[in-house]
Amino acid sequence: MTAKTTSMVQWLYGVLAASFVWMACAEPKSNRSMFTDVPKNGKNLDTATFANGCFWCTEAVFQRLEGVVKVVSGYSGGHVENPTYEQVCEKNTGHAECLRIYYDATKISFDELLEVFWKTHDPTTPNRQGNDVGPQYRSVVFYHNEEQRTKAEHYKAELDKSGAFSKPIVTTIEPLNNFYPAEDYHQNFFNQNPDQGYCRFVIRPKIEKFEQVFKHKLKKKPQP
Repeated sequence: MTAKTTSMVQWLYGVLAASFVWMACAEPKSNRSMFTDVPKNGKNLDTATFANGCFWCTEAVFQRLEGVVKVVSGYSGGHVENPTYEQVCEKNTGHAECLRIYYDATKISFDELLEVFWKTHDPTTPNRQGNDVGPQYRSVVFYHNEEQRTKAEHYKAELDKSGAFSKPIVTTIEPLNNFYPAEDYHQNFFNQNPDQGYCRFVIRPKIEKFEQVFKHKLKKKPQP
């Protein structure tokens, strides 16, 4: 493939990705009644909240981990109560697209979730993941308690020290002050819409790469 052809492919991919993001923001409003109930499966259940890009992508990643009971896409870190997706897309609510992850602490640890978090997105690009640009795509660990804060800060410091990334990590570590579930049509998006354009061209390659790296941590049967 010539340099000119490569450039054209990259340009076309950018146009397609931008089109998929625009279409997502143009989705009709929906209620939030589905998928958001807290699972009731015993005393070992714990919760983590991460923001690391488009929640359509990140939800599909964490759903496939053994020990993860449920993933809810939503919004955190802003100043507008119960924001809509359209409001968040306008980039002035302060919210980040994020995940609330319910997990069985006897099967997967917060440390392991942090490892997946940092290895499945670029934590060095402020307000951006690939062609998704805006403050809603910033990288954040929203900690639920001091233990999570300490572990996240330690992991971040060690990664920066090791030179794992060519640029400094810009991920912020913030207390969880709010979480608002996203509209129903965002929940379980990739699994329900595998042939949608963004799923085919953006999410599926990300999932395939993730499954190769973390194959020893995957569920035997992915969440439907």
